[in-house]
Amino acid sequence: MPLPSASDRRRIFEGHALFGKLPQADLDALLLHARVERYAAGRVIFTKGSPGRSMMAILKGSVRISTPSPAGPAIVLTILSPGEVFGEIALLDGADRTADATAITDCELLVLDHRDFVPFLERRADLCLLFLRLLCQRLRRTDQQVQEAMFGRLEGRIAMALVRLAQDAPPASSRGITLRITQQELAGMVGAARESVNKQLQVWQKEGVLRLGKRLIEIDDLDALEALS
Repeated sequence: MPLPSASDRRRIFEGHALFGKLPQADLDALLLHARVERYAAGRVIFTKGSPGRSMMAILKGSVRISTPSPAGPAIVLTILSPGEVFGEIALLDGADRTADATAITDCELLVLDHRDFVPFLERRADLCLLFLRLLCQRLRRTDQQVQEAMFGRLEGRIAMALVRLAQDAPPASSRGITLRITQQELAGMVGAARESVNKQLQVWQKEGVLRLGKRLIEIDDLDALEALS
């Protein structure tokens, strides 16, 4: 399988909230230090508490970010698609990972190490501020997800999770918006039992809002879900 071209790698970072602000010359300099790693479906990319020495951008495939739960199945924090970046916290402080990352499908990841990025960041105060804003956005989103899981009605929590995933998914096709996610993973995102989530999804399928498939959910009526979220 051929490696992604330089333009493919650059396109990932150009769309990122932080790296997209870099001048072309700076972006090319960083990409010289980046490498491509491949992970088969189901393989663990890193675990919570493991050394955090790099940031990763998804070139191909999808990745589940989750955290272990002593009470049962892992809590799914988010599902990431091509073009998205994860591991920024480790890239900044070089400390241990704060969550698990697992390849849902076969993945190609563009990896940038802490040791290559931090010296660059130390010379750019403007990027430090952008990094802080990015991390604050992530923190606000996590706070919102925790509040939804604790206080929101299940119907609304599921709808909101699907809407968030749809916003990050590839453009809609003739079959609607396809989300590569299992019902167990969705249940982990909303803090509910899989059986309860399946019951609500079955209702929406009968209403024509979405269709259920093997390890995927196809959304036909995003407006209906947005109205419920």
